Amino acid sequence: MSAVDTLPAVRGKLTAKAPLAPLVWFKSGGPADWLFEPKDVGDLADFLRDLDPAIPVMALGLGSNLIVRDGGFPGVVVRLGKPFAKVTRAWDPDDHVTLECGGGASGILVSSTARDAGIAGLEFLRSIPGTVGGFVRMNGGAYGGEVKDVLVDCEVVLRTGECRTLSLADLDYSYRHSELPDGAIVVLARFRGQLGDPAAIQAEMDRISASREASQPLRSKTGGSTFKNPDGHKAWQLIDEAGCRGFAVGGAQVSEKHTNFLINTGDATSADIEALGEEVRRRVKDKSGIELQWEIQRVGKPE
Repeated sequence: MSAVDTLPAVRGKLTAKAPLAPLVWFKSGGPADWLFEPKDVGDLADFLRDLDPAIPVMALGLGSNLIVRDGGFPGVVVRLGKPFAKVTRAWDPDDHVTLECGGGASGILVSSTARDAGIAGLEFLRSIPGTVGGFVRMNGGAYGGEVKDVLVDCEVVLRTGECRTLSLADLDYSYRHSELPDGAIVVLARFRGQLGDPAAIQAEMDRISASREASQPLRSKTGGSTFKNPDGHKAWQLIDEAGCRGFAVGGAQVSEKHTNFLINTGDATSADIEALGEEVRRRVKDKSGIELQWEIQRVGKPE
């Protein structure tokens, strides 16, 4: 019996010992025991329903907000591909304009589709380097907007294989956090906007893009914002004041351009990146008394 015979049958693609480093922004980390790319929602639901409940499952979007440890992920990584990347215009019962967005759609695709449809209010999603599933899970936000401001509801597949629609209230959002059930995978979300002028929407998206380009190390191997902003403080400022700008551990470095970004300068291991983050936390605590909380997810096992 081959290893694949121990897992439920699928209609999508199932890969054993799948390298994850090429799929995450840091370009580091070990493989997943399995990488599953479902064909559709039914394929995902059937697979999760029949999978041994003891096997860990993790959804992977664009891999921006993630450190995969060097020993890899001991379980199944689910990646929502093209079948889950559709974005369409709709109307809700209260006559608002909404977009129905697949869980695998990028923030760039969502905001561009909104612009083309003349829907304003979703421009900030242009700046979130991830997919709908990820930023619904963590209440992604930037440039004055958060997912909680625009979400109507979302459809998820639970770890049991059950499909369920969750309202905005069900998610009980707070800063970079939701009460999405453990193991739930977001397969669709509905976002509400208002009618707007496509040219004005594009101008706002251009402003956001230029601001990001000027202030963030977007051309480096990075993971996005590393730490949450503590109440009343900016994480980057605390890190800078603790003397960490440019500080390095192995091949990992605190960005000179934006100190709340860690970068892989070439050959960093995930252990380097995580150790650097922990040293930054220690130095900030010593300097300011404030304990930074990770915003980047760290998953898997050490080598």
